[in-house]
Amino acid sequence: MREVEICKLYDLEQTIAAPLLETKKYTWEVLPLIKDFILQLGETLSPDEFEKKGEDVWIHKTAKIYPNANIYGPCIIDAETEVRPGAFIRGNALVGKKCVVGNSTELKNVILFNNVQVPHYNYVGDSVLGYKAHMGAGSITSNVKSDKTLVVVKGDENYETGLKKFGAMLGDRVEVGCNSVLNPGTVIGRDSNVYPTSCVRGVIPENSIYKDKDNIVLKVSPGVTGNIPKNFSI
Repeated sequence: MREVEICKLYDLEQTIAAPLLETKKYTWEVLPLIKDFILQLGETLSPDEFEKKGEDVWIHKTAKIYPNANIYGPCIIDAETEVRPGAFIRGNALVGKKCVVGNSTELKNVILFNNVQVPHYNYVGDSVLGYKAHMGAGSITSNVKSDKTLVVVKGDENYETGLKKFGAMLGDRVEVGCNSVLNPGTVIGRDSNVYPTSCVRGVIPENSIYKDKDNIVLKVSPGVTGNIPKNFSI
């Protein structure tokens, strides 16, 4: 099932984390490597473009950071990104160009591609959000199972990740509705939409609309949808 592979989820031209992502097949494989990658990349960033603030925090000079946002390293914030009041970046966060990290949004061990929006009351932990992905107000990634066992990605086949902490992988242009919960090990394919207040787990195919676990429809063409059968395969 190639739907969970990096090459199917992301346009790597839309992130400065491409050198890391290119080394792996599955996105969750990069989660333990984000911290060291940021530390190495940060030291190579041009001081003409990025200002180093505090310990291991690099912020592009065109980024807009409100004074009451809290940012801890290792962290890179790229050009024209806006970090709004009350945002809490806990570290190991690589935030791309023209992103919005909103009020009371918390980030931890994440890669945000360019143009990602997490603008209102979001928690994003141990996750990767693709180009132009958007999380509606109050939607979160749940990154630890209630029984604290290792996360398994469940689709047409199961993938043992070996990780205790793993939130969600959102492909390019994914839209997540308000107050939705993305359970540990969720992978959502490119151009898919999740209804508000959804509880999502497992692999959601690209170009689909998630209404609930038993009602996922495929975007066949503009204005036309089709039900995804139970035995749907990628």
